[in-house]
Order: sequence, then structure tokens, then C-alpha cells
Amino acid sequence: MTLNQLSLSLQFGKFDGVAEHRAVLSRHKVTRWIRHALSSDAEITVRIVGTEEGQQLNREYRKKDYATNVLTFDYTQEPVVTADLVLCAPVVAREAVEQNKSLEEHYAHLLVHGTLHAQGWDHETSAEDADEMESYETAIMQELGFADPYAK
Repeated sequence: MTLNQLSLSLQFGKFDGVAEHRAVLSRHKVTRWIRHALSSDAEITVRIVGTEEGQQLNREYRKKDYATNVLTFDYTQEPVVTADLVLCAPVVAREAVEQNKSLEEHYAHLLVHGTLHAQGWDHETSAEDADEMESYETAIMQELGFADPYAK
């Protein structure tokens, strides 16, 4: 497998528990997870935020007044993928517990998921698209040594 080039900016907002999330999200791991989901070179900013910033961004850009796990802001797909991925740390942590996953595993999945969105993958327009994206995410996660993120 040929991995594509990635220019990564990894940012952490101010929120309670930021040290725990920094410990899980080393630049090396984040780069590895994202590169496995890329089909071309990319420039991606990953920002880990608290509930307030996550809710504000979701409200402004998606008109949904709650913090969600990952927001993808995709700007270009060719010749280089450029995007911002914003992950809300408290939501990711809560979901990891609810899904009986490690924080690292859930972050890896959401970064793969967001990276696919940045490249035009979509799971909201049709069941077929959702199934295809889910299958691809599962394959990537297994390549990375993680379990199927959709297994119940």
C-alpha cells in the first residue's frame, strides 16, 4: 500500500481534560490514521475542542445546536485534499465509553471517517453510499489493527 503525503496541523483547544486527549493523540498516530484513509496528498488541520466550541461550530455551519463528535470542513479534493477536521473531545470520550472502545480506537475511527468525508465520501444521501463508506472504514480500521468500528 502506498501512503500519500500529508501536511498535518494538530491543534488542541482549551477544555477540561485536554492532557488526556493530547496523550492519546500523538502526531505520529494521527498522521498514520489519516494517511491510511487518503487516496491523494493532503493538507489537513485536526483541531480537538471542548463542548462549547464544538457546539458553536455545529450550530454555525450545520444549523444543529449541539456538539457532535466530528465535523469535516472540506475545501478542495484535487489535486490536493485540503480540509479541517474538528473533533469534540468530551463527545468522543463519552461515545468511547458507551461503545466500549478505547479513546484511541474511537479517535482513530473518527479521523478515518472525517478524512473520507474530506475526499467526498458520503453516508447521508443513500443506504448504498452508507454501506460502501462503512465497509471501507472497516477495512481501513482493520489495516490499522483495530476492530470493525460498526460491530455491535
